[in-house]
Amino acid sequence: MYRCLVVCVAAATLALPAFAQMKREFPQNALRGRIEFGTPPLIKLNGEVARLAPGARIRGTDNMIAMSGALVGQRYVVNYTVDISGLVRDVWVLRAEEMKVSPWPVTTEQAQTWAFDPAAQTWTRR
Repeated sequence: MYRCLVVCVAAATLALPAFAQMKREFPQNALRGRIEFGTPPLIKLNGEVARLAPGARIRGTDNMIAMSGALVGQRYVVNYTVDISGLVRDVWVLRAEEMKVSPWPVTTEQAQTWAFDPAAQTWTRR
């Protein structure tokens, strides 16, 4: 019984790096920006003071959930979503290859006027 458990744990551990490098899919309402984490829930988003929503999800480059308190004082290029009250809801810290995907909208006006291909995860200016 214990051997089976050890084998399962070992297999899952070995598979984690493969899962971490999977292509992430971002929603159509995700915008690109620069974030600096302050004392939770405060952040600076594109140089402006903003707040994280209660229950905000921050995903690191490994796609694992990161706690905002552990990121205080750090700056990243991110994709993010905003909820209906204007609070930052989802944050994805971008890997180098994700930062190269261009163009990516930085304002809601751009996102509304550009065309998004969800399969390719690319935007086209109209």
